[in-house]
Amino acid sequence: MNAIQNSIESLLNDLGLDNKLKDIAQKVFSNERVSFDEGVYLYQYGSLGYLGTLANYIRNKKHGDNTYFNRNFHVEPTNICVYTCKFCSYSKLIKHREQGWEYSIEDILNTIKKYDGQPVTEVHITGGVIPKQDFNFYKDLFKAIKAHRPELHIKALTPVEIHYILKKAKLTYSEGLKELKLAGLDSMPGGGAEIFHSDIREEIAGGKCSAEEWLEVHRSAHALRLPTNATMLYGHIEKYEHRVDHMERLRQLQDETSGFNAFIPLKFRNQHNEMQHLPEASVIEDLRNYAIARIYLDNFEHIKSYWAMIGRNTSQLSLNFGVDDVDGTIDDSTRIYSMAGSEEQHPSMSIRELVQLIKSVGRKPLERDTIYNVVQDYSSVIFEEDEKEKARLYN
Repeated sequence: MNAIQNSIESLLNDLGLDNKLKDIAQKVFSNERVSFDEGVYLYQYGSLGYLGTLANYIRNKKHGDNTYFNRNFHVEPTNICVYTCKFCSYSKLIKHREQGWEYSIEDILNTIKKYDGQPVTEVHITGGVIPKQDFNFYKDLFKAIKAHRPELHIKALTPVEIHYILKKAKLTYSEGLKELKLAGLDSMPGGGAEIFHSDIREEIAGGKCSAEEWLEVHRSAHALRLPTNATMLYGHIEKYEHRVDHMERLRQLQDETSGFNAFIPLKFRNQHNEMQHLPEASVIEDLRNYAIARIYLDNFEHIKSYWAMIGRNTSQLSLNFGVDDVDGTIDDSTRIYSMAGSEEQHPSMSIRELVQLIKSVGRKPLERDTIYNVVQDYSSVIFEEDEKEKARLYN
């Protein structure tokens, strides 16, 4: 590692860095934590090459070339919602429920049964928030899923959904999550975080759970040994200090609980919502953001690029900017980002496509389960289609 570090330091010297950027780089090499002010400085003055170099150093130190994905699909029980987030292109108000969908437990089970006999390992369940789909609805749903397919990992419900259904049920976060875990909940996704700072959160997502409540739901989940993820919605009206404040709060909770699996930066997409007048972040800013997340969140093991939202090409590029996970197969089972104008209008990737995406940038593709146990190493796997293509080219 010393030879690699020396090579990187030589490269950084060629970039003509100011003293503060040099000091931050030295902190990274010395495994010292970057401060809040330094995080903001990285956003203000860190070039793409500089940030990528540091983030890739950390990524390689933690994971080498290992790059993770899983076999998953999404179920979105409803897109009807009591909340009116300005950035959302997905949800419909209850008074316009005829424009959306509301699935019953039977409907959801029928969707899950379509995957019987397939080697999927995770169902991801999130959606809108409505009174009809309450605490008992989800408890019964999880029980029904586990009765049908016990080994299927249920990753479900953001803190926004948890806060709403438990408030209605008059249960504490701990009490409610304990019952949901007994019913079959295995982990939680990281959605609904948006931006924690109250000024921004109130403007874009007023009315739903506060930052403190979001964090407390995750704290309660971690106490019950329910692993979770964390997200940040970036590229709208927030400033750099709001992004760093967001990551700082996550870093502090991770110091306390060690319960987060991964951090997933989510790019604001501007179609069909109340913030469509705002331009979207550039690909360069996407990559800078991934890199700074990898540098700042030193206690998060994994940084994930969600390819269904960011697109395949940017996800592939992100693997050299601190990212070690590209999510999973998804199988065209989510509409949250396609409705907002993401590159992937019908998001679905086969194992072969995911493996090729990872291999083509010199990384090692590993299929994982939800909590990062390796299911299969695909680094030496040659698919049948590849064999046929080789025979055509070389015979």
